[in-house]
This record gives sequence, C-alpha cells and structure tokens, in this order.
Amino acid sequence: MSIPSGIYNRLMEIPGRILAIDYGSRRMGLAVSDQLGITAQGIETLQRRNKRSDFARLERVIRENEIKEIVLGNPLRMSGEEGTQSQKVAEFAEELRKKFELPVHLFDERLTSAEANRLLREADVSLERRVRAVDRMAAILILQAFLQSRSLN
Repeated sequence: MSIPSGIYNRLMEIPGRILAIDYGSRRMGLAVSDQLGITAQGIETLQRRNKRSDFARLERVIRENEIKEIVLGNPLRMSGEEGTQSQKVAEFAEELRKKFELPVHLFDERLTSAEANRLLREADVSLERRVRAVDRMAAILILQAFLQSRSLN
C-alpha cells in the first residue's frame, strides 16, 4: 500500500515540536507545541541561575521534547520599538542559535504577561500560584499566537 503523493508531501512538511520561551531576568516560562504545530502546552518555569545551568536545563527540554524550532517572546515597547529588554532577548536568541543549531524566531510578545495574569486571575488562581504560573502561561500565549500567525501564511 502506498501513500498518495499529496498526503506524503503534507507528512513531510510536519515541522516537529516548537519550544516557546518567555525570557525574563529571573525566570523563563516554557511551552511546547504538539508534533503538528497546532496546540501549545505549558511545561515548566525555569528559575534562572547562570548561563551554564540555564543552557543545560534548556538542552534537556529540547532533547526530551524533540524540539525542532524555538520561538522567543520579543518584548517590544508599545510603540513597536526595541528597548533594553528586547536587545537582551535578541542576544539570547543568537546564543540559542549557536548552542543548539536550531531556527530561533523572535515573536512580538507585547501584553502577553498582562494577558496571562488576567487569565489566571479570572480562573481564581491564588496570588502565590499565579506568580509561579504567569511565565509559563505567557509562553503558552506566545506559542499560540506564533502558531496562529504561521497557519495564516
């Protein structure tokens, strides 16, 4: 039994899992897509320690989840201009590219943390749990928006 060429071509286009990172100075929220790049699921929030430790933990996540691409939230100013934090994110993106040899995409994350806080508040999540979950929720929102923008192209 052979696979029709149209289906075979679609199967060959399956991108694999994407890792989204909500990058912060103290924490990184992480989310991954499914194999087909349709859904986003939060996996953990990494407490930042130092570069060596942070990259070792990211390497574990990338390996365990068979990550093929990374999307990094880019915290642009409301005007769309880059600020100090978005420059740090761009530098981190370059380090990720070199270290893991994977495509790394910067994606506008304006207001994702505010939206994550709002969603968690509406879900009646306690303040203590919200603080622990907001970065992971922001990573989910970044990844969902990235996946949606990709499906529109």
